[in-house]
Amino acid sequence: MKSVYPSGLLFVILVVVIDTAGFGLIFPVLPQLISDLLHADISTAARYGGWLAFAYAVMQFIFAPVLGNLSDHYGRRPVLLLSLLGFSIDCLFLAFAPNIVWLFVGRTIAGITGASYAVASACVADISTDENRTRHYGLINAAFGLGFIIGPAIGGTLGQFGTHTPFIVAAAMSFANFMFGYFFFPESLHKALRRQFDWKRANPLGALQQLSRFPLVKSLILSMIFVSIATHSMESVWAFFTIEKFRWSNQLIGYSLAFVGLLSIISQTWLVNKLTPVLNDKQLAVMGLLLMITGYLLFAFTAWEWVLFPALIIYIAGSVQGTAMQSIMAAAMPDNEQGELQGALGSLMGLTTLIAPPLMTNSFAWATHSAAPVYFPGMPYLVAALMTIISLVLLLRAFARRKVSR
Repeated sequence: MKSVYPSGLLFVILVVVIDTAGFGLIFPVLPQLISDLLHADISTAARYGGWLAFAYAVMQFIFAPVLGNLSDHYGRRPVLLLSLLGFSIDCLFLAFAPNIVWLFVGRTIAGITGASYAVASACVADISTDENRTRHYGLINAAFGLGFIIGPAIGGTLGQFGTHTPFIVAAAMSFANFMFGYFFFPESLHKALRRQFDWKRANPLGALQQLSRFPLVKSLILSMIFVSIATHSMESVWAFFTIEKFRWSNQLIGYSLAFVGLLSIISQTWLVNKLTPVLNDKQLAVMGLLLMITGYLLFAFTAWEWVLFPALIIYIAGSVQGTAMQSIMAAAMPDNEQGELQGALGSLMGLTTLIAPPLMTNSFAWATHSAAPVYFPGMPYLVAALMTIISLVLLLRAFARRKVSR
């Protein structure tokens, strides 16, 4: 039995847009804020940026399954509101940080409560059918892209008035999002579909054990781990990479991330709608990974900054793979375990964030510092291409085993 709220999908979309915009505000100015607090160069700031992401990821890994399971028991709405409030508090710590320690405290709080996208994905599963699930996930991913148009563009502009200003605005936006959700966001999980909270399942190992009952889901998750490591190269080092290689300003970085957001909307609405009638989810996933590999290689090796923009188009077109994988896994899970699925995915994505940002930022620092054996700012994107190739191989093997088992 599905929840029937004609406006439910619209509410989810609006929450994701506003939340992502608040998150995207901080990206263009975070490198400069870290550098100012440490009185250090951009390579050193990149290392600390990686460890800040690591702190967030540890908390995500531990608490995402807890929040996902809580949403299966108490409903999506209260867990989503908690997540939004936690991000607002995080932004206040970043806004008024007198030293680097405050940044780590803020990121820890955000990691504990950070489940907005996972809960939104569970809401989509609650209100979707087999016929419209892929399109609905495309719309949510497009909402994520729209937030990335609004957020980085504003953040890059506000950064001209001081590195703390965007964080104050992000805190205000996130709190406004909390108030919007409190008054207008409907519960999407019927009480009849809820299940008892179980601590044995509300932890990373317990959640993975439950998902192991679904062989295809388990195989796809392994593929998603590698592609997730790769995608962290964008949020972890894009600002550092473009500053180092092409001397971009905060404003230009913000505009480029806004361009990424615009491309995401086009990819997740127009492109997904064009492709789903002619390609199944498996074919969509494979095509997406091939496009992402091409984009990463162009980032890594281009000597001309204009190439970055067609490379972004190719890379973002590849994001259809994520929509396809989400649809495949959601279809394989019962309605009352969607929160657990999304919580487990959130935990695993948190696990990749334990690995990816330090990997990407340190590979960047290793290839750009003054004594680097080989100067190569594109090193993180070469690593990302390798991770995506591994993901593609695992995906193809998973579908091959499924075909044989049938």
